[in-house]
Amino acid sequence: MSSIPKFADAETAARLAGALSDQYAIVANPPYIYPPYDVYPLSKGTPVLENGLLAAVMDMDGTTTTTEPCCINALDTMVRRCCGRDEDRAWPGLDQVRDYPHIIGNSTTKHVEYLMRAYGDSFQQEALRENLVRGAAWTLSCGRDPGRKRDLRNTLAALGLGELEGDPAFQHLMAAQDYYAQESRDQARAIAESGRHAFNLEGISNLTRAGIEIYYQRYHEVLGWVADGRGDEMAEQVLGPGGKRLIGPMPGVGVFLALLKGWLGTEAGDFTELLAQPLLAAGMLEQAELPACRERLARLGAYLARHPARVALVTSSIFYEADLVLTEVFRILRTELGQWPVAAEKKQFLLEHFASPHVYYDGFITATDSSEIRLKPHRDLYSMAMHEIGLYPEDFGKAVGFEDSESGTIAIRAAGIRVCCALPFHMTTGHRFEAATRVCPGGLPEVMLKHGLFLEESLLKG
Repeated sequence: MSSIPKFADAETAARLAGALSDQYAIVANPPYIYPPYDVYPLSKGTPVLENGLLAAVMDMDGTTTTTEPCCINALDTMVRRCCGRDEDRAWPGLDQVRDYPHIIGNSTTKHVEYLMRAYGDSFQQEALRENLVRGAAWTLSCGRDPGRKRDLRNTLAALGLGELEGDPAFQHLMAAQDYYAQESRDQARAIAESGRHAFNLEGISNLTRAGIEIYYQRYHEVLGWVADGRGDEMAEQVLGPGGKRLIGPMPGVGVFLALLKGWLGTEAGDFTELLAQPLLAAGMLEQAELPACRERLARLGAYLARHPARVALVTSSIFYEADLVLTEVFRILRTELGQWPVAAEKKQFLLEHFASPHVYYDGFITATDSSEIRLKPHRDLYSMAMHEIGLYPEDFGKAVGFEDSESGTIAIRAAGIRVCCALPFHMTTGHRFEAATRVCPGGLPEVMLKHGLFLEESLLKG
């Protein structure tokens, strides 16, 4: 099988890039959009904040939280179901080297479209139709996001299934107590094979729309379990045994968020040992470096106390997902605060300001604010974030963006932000980060301890 292009086919990219320069990004649009490609000039990148820091913009999945495995599980489940391999545990599933660079960091549409092209030859039409029916019944009866139900109904109409919701057999399926029971599967299969509904699944656009519904059913099912306090139970199913959380903060996120707002001051230096643990374990930091790290972190905390930054969350997830995920993340951060090396009065202050993501963030931009066709690597979400927090192009050199994916770093630079930091983790190690001006495999602890948040050294001496 030939390789699947991420943003543009090689011939088009070479022709356009040759006519332009290496400071442009060529972004492929979905197959139903004209023009096929958008071309973005990238900001003049710089690795250092020479004139200070006014704002930070941050991705959610993989940068702020640990939810990427949930998304990957839902995409893997979608492919398994479309291939009739839902119960085939011998099939290894999605390939981390080949597939992950294409299904992390973009819009859901781009992720699913890639998988439709990569695995479509193995799809079984009967399995695809059955799981579309079953997924639609779950979303309409158990889904908690009204926007998702609206989008599903639009998709059903586009696929020739506008009458499905009024089908008595489908209504009976919607009343099922267990969508995994054999009886429910038999009912869905019978509806799919009845001939009462058109199932227009011709072409990549229609296949992608069908796949998106199967994906969202699984992803929102997992999120619903977390919202109901059953996250540990679902974590073992998705991640395997080992006590890992489905949703939680990435290492150092809580300290980083408090630091940006200037709430830690020189006390930030007291977090050195806590932040250094993963870097020491990975061999990215030596014990002998800790005193210098402590001094740098204290000076960084003092600078941000004098010049607190505005902070925006930018995600290609829809609002329902981002709100649920980050509410859980901030709940965990509040529990971790009990172990922070600060006085009781400061802990109480931090608890109040970490009460919810909407209390903390100055900007909160999700896919719901835009459209599936304008998500990363398009610049729109980051441009909206900069507008929401009141930062204008003349000050974009005083902003820093954080992303874990290739498409996210392109979106940051395309939005005009000059300092762009990639935070790769095990699921994005195959991504290319040419658009990033910094790459920190040690995550936010590395950003704080080793690089002083990329601020010009002279700024930290004031």
